[in-house]
Amino acid sequence: MIRDITIGQYYPGYSVVHRLDTRLKLILVLAFMVSVFLVSDFIGYAFVLVFLAIIISISKVPLRFIMRGLKPVFIIIALTFVLNLFMTRGDVLVELGALTITRQGIYTACYMALRIILLILGASMLTFTTKPVKLTDGIECLLKPGARFGVPAHELAMMMTIALRFIPTLLEETDKIMKAQQARGADFETGSIFRRAKALIPIFIPLIVGAFRMAADLAMAMEARCYRGGEGRTKLHVFAWKRRDTLAVVIFCAFVALILFERFFNLQGLLITALF
Repeated sequence: MIRDITIGQYYPGYSVVHRLDTRLKLILVLAFMVSVFLVSDFIGYAFVLVFLAIIISISKVPLRFIMRGLKPVFIIIALTFVLNLFMTRGDVLVELGALTITRQGIYTACYMALRIILLILGASMLTFTTKPVKLTDGIECLLKPGARFGVPAHELAMMMTIALRFIPTLLEETDKIMKAQQARGADFETGSIFRRAKALIPIFIPLIVGAFRMAADLAMAMEARCYRGGEGRTKLHVFAWKRRDTLAVVIFCAFVALILFERFFNLQGLLITALF
């Protein structure tokens, strides 16, 4: 399970998606998340799914690598599905004692679970196709206008990127600690969920100690390289707007227009009316 977490990992490539301006990718990912919340039915989600599938195909990131990142959040998706399934009132289909399954509950459960999956996949494409250094520079550029109001753009960007970058490192460290304790007889896979959760407690102490050690090593390495913050720093690679970035904006605007068109005219309702 630990090895399946792909958050913060970069997949090397030279696709069009990899070469897009990092600032643009940050804005488009945020806009994509907003557009997902604008969807009101499954026809709209079909449009979003097709758009996301095209982006994944163009990026050349293996689908198996992308889907692997959904495994760690499967519990959240399943919990969301179950809660909406049993907590939504409407036309009762099945009664299980005090619990009831309604037609509206099935619809809402599938709707919310699909929304979470699309949000995770869309956000993951940012880190899969963007190097951590470029991500730092992109975040800093977007936060730079706030510097006149006292916002430390460079420091915030550096903190966010370091936190994102160290997620795979901490997960790898956790995996090593678990294997070391399993070699000494620890059991993390049998028993009730509470027993397994209790068995994970001894992992946290060495993990926290290791995290502080890595932080100290990183601080020492940055000081050894004369890092003194963002003031006066120059960039080796300067962002430049290219024709492909303009094309990406046009395509995304067309996608948003399609979502708004579907929401305004309620294509799903029209389709159901036409069929029945």
